[in-house]
Amino acid sequence: MNYDERKETRIERLKERAKKAQSRSNAYYEHSHKLVEHIPFGQPILVGHHSEGRHRRTLERSNNYMGKSVNESSKAQYYAKRAKAAENNTAIFSDDPEAITKLKEKLAGLENCQKMMKDANRIIRKHKNVSPEAIKELVEIGFNEKQANKLFEPGTCGSIGFPSYSLQNNNATIRGCKLRIAELEKRSNEETTEKEINGVKVVDNVEENRLQLFFDGKPEYEIRQKLKRSGFRWSRYNGCWQRHRSNSAKWIAEDLLKSLSEQVTG
Repeated sequence: MNYDERKETRIERLKERAKKAQSRSNAYYEHSHKLVEHIPFGQPILVGHHSEGRHRRTLERSNNYMGKSVNESSKAQYYAKRAKAAENNTAIFSDDPEAITKLKEKLAGLENCQKMMKDANRIIRKHKNVSPEAIKELVEIGFNEKQANKLFEPGTCGSIGFPSYSLQNNNATIRGCKLRIAELEKRSNEETTEKEINGVKVVDNVEENRLQLFFDGKPEYEIRQKLKRSGFRWSRYNGCWQRHRSNSAKWIAEDLLKSLSEQVTG
């Protein structure tokens, strides 16, 4: 599967988990309700009566199922939110094959925005107050009339136009975007490599931007916990433990696998 197909598969998987959790929640709720539907509403426990024990046990079971229902409902909401967030996420990820193209498009937009803000402030400084001429000049560089008039409204500090921090923040984003482009262009010349450390295949996967560890079988519980604490997560799709590529990831993986070997030999 390509990048977009993997993204869609992940979203569908989250939606399916939400659906199943909600289904379990409904089932637990129905079971909880059926356990007590024969008990009249408000019926107190008759202390000392032969029904007391059965009544208490029924209420306890009903409460347990209701608790399970609430827990599964929370899971359903959690997975549904994650699915929605994944659908609405417009971030550009490094493992996207089109990342460099998208980042360059983003950079062009950021640089155009920076130029428009600077030109707008220059026009505002020249005219000082709103006027037909000032609005006309602002419209000519890309603003609509409503936006142009808004620029002459004093901000929280009483100044008009774009505040300096807006230009500084946008400029910082431009620098960050350029650095990411340079990093990805450098990475595009790298190749996927693999090696074996103490019986574990270590794949530095450039295409998927992941460092992957392939064990011969399921690792012991303690090893799995160490992998999780080191930032590795099990990928059912790839059949390995993996995390994003980085020099620190490589160092951590080698150190972890070396320590595992020492435990075995020790």
